[in-house]
Amino acid sequence: MPLVTALDATRSRYLAALVALHIAIIIASNYLVQIPLTLFGFNSTWGAFSFPLIFLATDLTARLIGKVAARRVITRAMLPALAASYVVGVLFHAGRFDGIAALGRFDSVVFRVAFASYAAYVFGQLLDVHVFDHIRRRSRHWWPAPTLSAVFGQALDTAAFFSIAFAGSSNAFMAAHWAEIALVDYVIKLLASAVFLVPAYGVLLASIMRVLGPRAAPLTHTVEPG
Repeated sequence: MPLVTALDATRSRYLAALVALHIAIIIASNYLVQIPLTLFGFNSTWGAFSFPLIFLATDLTARLIGKVAARRVITRAMLPALAASYVVGVLFHAGRFDGIAALGRFDSVVFRVAFASYAAYVFGQLLDVHVFDHIRRRSRHWWPAPTLSAVFGQALDTAAFFSIAFAGSSNAFMAAHWAEIALVDYVIKLLASAVFLVPAYGVLLASIMRVLGPRAAPLTHTVEPG
């Protein structure tokens, strides 16, 4: 198989796997975000621990095959993510299974949360890719790009989701506490990034580069538009 064709096939498989991974994390997070968590006296949700995994996957994509490919993952995942967010929200309202019959009626509250998840995903991921690529091209070290992209990308993601989903919501608790929950959620995400995700990015990147060896050069040195 010619090298270019082999690389195209590798990219296609990688992108398909990344799209599936993004959708899976979004499904899990939309279930977990409905389960409240009290941490050190502050209100949050379990979704704060699962969603940052998307940023790890996106940063590895942007590093290995570029920001254009990373954006392609986002555009392919965003509409399935919207549908998945709504379906999961209807089936598992407040974290409990309501049965398949629940899909037979439109739930405007759940759709608002699903749309908030969709908007937060798109805005946060696009900003993450932009910051990551900008920093990576200007830094001699591997860690500033995933660190700073997490700081900015997750800030926009968190602010967009909680404000769109719960500001003025009919859910009295979330309407009253969404700003506090969003702030705690963001702090948890930053801590998770610093303690786990950024080091995991470094380990995974080194492992992938070691496995690919000379084959990594065409993947990581492609000149891209934009």
